[in-house]
Order: sequence, then structure tokens, then C-alpha cells
Amino acid sequence: MLSWELILLEILNRKYLSILLGPISFTLILFMGPGPGMSTEAHAILASTVWVAIWWITEAIPIPVTSLLPIVLFPLTGGLALSTTTAAFGHRLIFLYIGGFIIAIAIEKWNLHRRIALNVISIIGTDMSKMVLGFMIATAFLSMWISNTATSVMMLPIGMAIVSQLQGSDKDQFQSFGKVLMLSIAYSASIGGIATLIGTPPNLVLAAVIQEFYSIDLGFVEWFKFGFPISIVLLFITWNYLVKVAYPLKGQSFPGGRQEIEKQLIAIGKMTFPEKMVLIVFLTTAFAWISRSFLLSKFLPGIDDAVIAIFGAIFLFLLPSGQGKGSKLLDWESAVKIPWGIILLFGGGLAIAAGFKESGLADWIGGQMTLLQGVSLVIILLVVIASVNFLTEITSNLATTSMILPILAAIALAIGIHPYALMVSATVAASCAFMLPVATPPNAVVFGSGYLRMRDMIRAGFALNIISILVILLFVYFLLPYLWGLDLNQYPNSFR
Repeated sequence: MLSWELILLEILNRKYLSILLGPISFTLILFMGPGPGMSTEAHAILASTVWVAIWWITEAIPIPVTSLLPIVLFPLTGGLALSTTTAAFGHRLIFLYIGGFIIAIAIEKWNLHRRIALNVISIIGTDMSKMVLGFMIATAFLSMWISNTATSVMMLPIGMAIVSQLQGSDKDQFQSFGKVLMLSIAYSASIGGIATLIGTPPNLVLAAVIQEFYSIDLGFVEWFKFGFPISIVLLFITWNYLVKVAYPLKGQSFPGGRQEIEKQLIAIGKMTFPEKMVLIVFLTTAFAWISRSFLLSKFLPGIDDAVIAIFGAIFLFLLPSGQGKGSKLLDWESAVKIPWGIILLFGGGLAIAAGFKESGLADWIGGQMTLLQGVSLVIILLVVIASVNFLTEITSNLATTSMILPILAAIALAIGIHPYALMVSATVAASCAFMLPVATPPNAVVFGSGYLRMRDMIRAGFALNIISILVILLFVYFLLPYLWGLDLNQYPNSFR
């Protein structure tokens, strides 16, 4: 085949089409010029964001690399100064995430997370439905503090060891329990992250966008008051659906289940000195996050959730592990396992948010949304929640929230409703993609176990997507105004 034919085939390759689509769209938007009432800076930000969004959605190149594009495009097009763009990658909430993840690495290094999980499962019980509940509670609790990916990776081998105890027994029972347990690990890892500000990156994106647009600090406790109840409700609805509707397990006993848990507990032995030390640091950090707003800030006015996270992380490098002379609870070789790709994606999203605000693009988009005025808030919330929920089945939830939150802030201003109504709805919905293996890392992790087929996940996940949409709608519409003292039907004057 001729060389030009080979080149043509490469160009027609889906990956190369995705790569070309970004810069072509960027060029066309720039060529068309700004719309009526749009500034040249806003036009440049819009063109650049479309390029970034296309590469994020298609994964033409690695998502973290795409997240660096604003550093190139914003200054070169005149949309946003380089200093302002790069400042987004050093946002304080990025350091909250870094500090939290370093603590999570220490928990994993000394196997504390495994001990917590096994003890929770042992306490809940070992008949089939209760064992699933135990796995879900343990997974969700861990996911509140460490990444949902790490949580699901840790829980998977424990779950597979339990399921293997059923081999040789009733085939239908074995298959049903295997499917339920794998799905329960994936879903509870996503649901648990909703509960805390550091539980999943979209929560931190929301906090960062709120601070960028309104100069308001969304604290750990404020989010927990809303995130924890919705996480608990979704967790128990999911458990009931899986064990009573999707793959009924009620009343079925589990032969050898308790023996397997006890075997694994015996294998990890008594709690070691470094486990105890890491637990103390973890509990102290969590207490500081919870008490900051009503206690610590009275004595330390400059304290912040990010300060607490970094302080806790630093302590891990200072405290001895008791495993040898000079050995500490954490070393740098372990700490560099932080998911730097997510941090870059987080920074890229914050740069886009800054671009939307500083260039006036957010205000311009809001001005185009006047047709939504007069539409029922319930209908608007339902559309936003459902759209984000199903969009994140095929895109990164962090990329989705990074793109959509600045737009929702502008829409709220245009139609005169509280921006938190739309932004919180989208943020929580982004963590509730249950249908496809590609939707979120926990789904992919358990799908690789061999106990699930695509149709199993789609069947259970579609129903849970619908359920989660309705639960989020009810919580945002009824509980959010009560907990945060908001009037969702009115845009606050202080936000203008």
C-alpha cells in the first residue's frame, strides 16, 4: 500500500479524528468571531474550552495532559493571563486533596483500611444479605476518606475470597451472590465519596467554583451535613435493591462466611504500633475538620481545611513507625503515589472556571438562558441531575463537573434561582453513574473480577441511576434549603 494511503487510513482512525476535532473546532469558533454582546476574551475562553472539552470527552490524549491545555491556550488567545491561569493549579483545595490523599496512603501502607473493613463485616453478620450490607458499609466508610478507586481495589480481593467459599454449592446461589457482592463494592465506593468534601474530586471542584465565583468557603462540616444523609439513604436503597429486587438473597445463609472473615482477621494479626499511630493521626485530622468552624477557628482564625490536611500529612513524616531506627510512618517514596493526574485535571477545571468568570463568559452564557425563566425549579433540577448522571456514564465525573459548574452558575443568575440548587445537584449526580464499567473506576475494577457481564451492570445500574436521580432531586429540593438556610427560588443579592 502506498505511503499516502497509509497516512489517510491513520487520519481516518477514530483516535486521530478525535485529536483533530479539538483544534478544528477551536479554529472555527475563533474564525466565526464573538457573538452579540460577547467580549473577545470570553470568545477566546469559549473556543479554548471547546477544544479541552472535546479531548476530555473523547480521551484523544490522556485526560491529565489535556488538562494542561488552558495554560497554553488561555494566554495565547488573550482569554486569561498566564499568572491567573496557572494560579488555578495551586488552588488551596488542591492541597486539601493532596493532604487527604497522603493520609490515605499511610492508611493503605499499614493495612489499617483492611482491618477496618474486616471488622465492620464481622460485626454486621455473615448471612448473605447482611454480608453484602457489611461490605457496603465498610466500603462506603473507607471511600469517605480515601479514593473510591483505592477502596474498591482493596475490597475486591476480600470479596472474591468470600465468594470462592460458595464454589461447589448451588450454582445459581453462587452466581447471584457473586454479582451482588461485586456490584455492592463498586456502588458503595461511589456513594460513600458523596459524604465528605474530600471523598470524591467533584465535591472539591464545587467548593473551588463557589469560592472562585462568590468568595464563599464551603467547609467540611457544611458539606457533611448534606452529603452524609444522602449517602446513607442511597447506600441503604442500593442494598435493598440489590439483595431484594435485582438478585434476591433474603433468607439465604452463607456457608463458611464467618470462618473466612475470622481467618482473614487472624491472618492480619493484632493491631500494630504503626497502625495505631496512623489511626490517631487520621482521627485527629477528622476531628479537626469537623470542629474547625465552631471550635478551632476561635483560637486559630487562619485555620482552614487545607491547613489541617497538610498538617496531618506532615505529621506522618515525623512520627516513628517503630519498624527500625529512623523509620517513619510515611516516606516520600510512598507519598509520590498520589494520583497526580487527577490533580492536573482538577487544576485544569479550576482554570476553566476562572476563565469563565474573569472573561465574562459565564455572564454571557447566562444571558442566553432567559428562555428558562418561569420554568418550574423542579423541572430544571430534574433535567440537570438526569443529564449529568447519564453524561458521566461515558465521561470523567471530574471533567464533567469542571466543565458544567461555571455554566450552571451563570444559568442560575439568568433565571433568578439560587446557584447552589443547580451546582449541588450536578455535583452529586456526577458520583451516581452505576450503569457502565467505563463510568467510574470502581465499576471497572469489579467488572474485571469475572463475576459480571455487561448486561448485569446495565440492568442493575440503569434502575439505580433512575432511583438516584429521584433521591438527589428530593434531597436538593427539600433538605438542602433547610440545612443551609437557602431560598432556592431566589438569587442572593450578595452573590451579584
